[in-house]
Order: sequence, then structure tokens, then C-alpha cells
Amino acid sequence: MPPALAAWLVLSLLGGTGAEDMCGEPPAASSHSAAAPQLSPEERLSPHMPESLRCDACHAIAFQIEEHLRKAEGKVGKKALKESEYMEVLERSCSQDWEGYGVLELDGEKRLSGPGLPRQQLLSVMVSGGPWPGRLSKLCHGYVGEQDEAQIYGAHRRGPAALRQLLCHGDKGPCAGRKDRPDPRKAPQNEL
Repeated sequence: MPPALAAWLVLSLLGGTGAEDMCGEPPAASSHSAAAPQLSPEERLSPHMPESLRCDACHAIAFQIEEHLRKAEGKVGKKALKESEYMEVLERSCSQDWEGYGVLELDGEKRLSGPGLPRQQLLSVMVSGGPWPGRLSKLCHGYVGEQDEAQIYGAHRRGPAALRQLLCHGDKGPCAGRKDRPDPRKAPQNEL
């Protein structure tokens, strides 16, 4: 038996592909499945972001504001934007479609997922669309309305961490007293 054929036979047997697999049906592929998260009535129907997802939502909003401001500054050569320019960018940031965001379940906990949020797991089902884009837009407008636009822009100029700190981790922020991206508390199941 030629050495190459002997090596192939040994590797095939070690890899679990025997001669019977070569002549018969192809080996069965392993299957994986993931279920969509089961959403409570509050999570499905309320016009407001559920409390348990507000910290994640704030991080998504801070990321989007940061990205929009960074792109606008890139168009003017990294110079500071004028007040009218950054106010317009903040409005655009909040009025975008937010379609890349949704909810998935990770270890029994529902988490917001999308751009700017850490990738959760390889195999998961994300529920997007529906109420999530409107909730994010509403929260974003709320954050911009609560804070002075100049203060938001100043935090952006200091860096992404400063903007997240201002919006999300301050005394009244949805992540107050938590680490950077914590596990959310369970949402009350009976509130709408």
C-alpha cells in the first residue's frame, strides 16, 4: 500500500470518517438550535424601554451619538463642530431608524443587542424591529433633552468613555452604580 494512501486511511479513521461513510450516505451534520426570547407583555407592548434593558439601550445610544459626531467631525478635518452643527448631528443621531437593534436571550437574561454592544454569543435569535427602534429613538431624544447639548458634545470630545459616563453611569443614569456593561435586573412581568 502506498504511504499516501495509508496516511489518508489512518486520518480518515481518526477523523471518524470510515469507508462505510465514503460509499454510503454522507455523514450526518451536527445540528444546533436556538429559540427566540420569550417576551413579557411589557417587553412586547409598552411604548417605553423595559427597565431591565435601559443600561444596554443607553450604551447603544452613546455609541450611535459618538459615531455620528465622529463622522461629522471627519468631514471638517477633525476640528470641533459649531454649536448648530453638533445640535443637528445629535438630532440626526436620535432620529435614525435603529433597525440594527433587538433583544436576545443570554443565559436566561434578555439583553439588547446591536452595533456598539458586545457580541453576545455565536448562536442566538434576536427579536428586532417592532417596538425596539421607537423605544431607542425616544430614549435618545430624552437623553439629549435632559443634558445640555454642549455638555454632550464636550463629553464626546473627551472620548467615548466620557460620553457613556455622562449619559449612562452618572447619578441618574440607567447604569448608575454598575460596572461598564452589567447583567440587567429582571424586568417586572406585570407592568405595561
